[in-house]
Amino acid sequence: MNLSLDSLQAMLAWTEVLGLIAFAVAGYLEAERREMDPVGHFALAFLTAFGGGTLRDLLIDRRPLFWVEHQEWVLIVLLLCLALPWVTRLRPLHAQSRIIQVTDALGMGLFAVSGAAFALQAQMPLFVASMMGVITASFGGVMRDIVCNEVPRVFQRTELYATCAFAGAWLYIGLTLLGAPQPVAMAAGTLLAFVLRVAALAWGWTLPRVRR
Repeated sequence: MNLSLDSLQAMLAWTEVLGLIAFAVAGYLEAERREMDPVGHFALAFLTAFGGGTLRDLLIDRRPLFWVEHQEWVLIVLLLCLALPWVTRLRPLHAQSRIIQVTDALGMGLFAVSGAAFALQAQMPLFVASMMGVITASFGGVMRDIVCNEVPRVFQRTELYATCAFAGAWLYIGLTLLGAPQPVAMAAGTLLAFVLRVAALAWGWTLPRVRR
């Protein structure tokens, strides 16, 4: 099934929306854990949701930036930040930590695929496209951690993260090259990245330590 350009753009838009909602929730809950004020909640939600995609757009020279082109997406994040306080009051802190991990894993998978897809549309080389998937999926969290005065978790020896995004992006790229329908390729790449991340959290999978 070959999608028209308009259909593909619509699918990518929906993928971006779902990803930014998942990342915005993760960013908001991180601010909640740190007992920030409402401005801090919105700032972390915004950075987590839009940081990686902004860097991707700058690197592939895509204008206008995706959140400038769709200002309603920023309003969605703002509305989430206004609504989530009523939800988080019903959840204990340990449950919020689990929600952060799951929503972050989902957003990572969605953005890994959308980042690779936009890079392929811009006719980037395949490896560059996979790296754009990783950047889109992970650098929002990097910016969030920097603002929180932490070494970004993706650079620490913690459970697999960028590796999961890399695998999901490559599965999407491979299925696209094989002529698979775009919905199938995008769903498969997202699911692989998500499942790998959840499994890494459950079983403590990490990359080998670099030794001297």
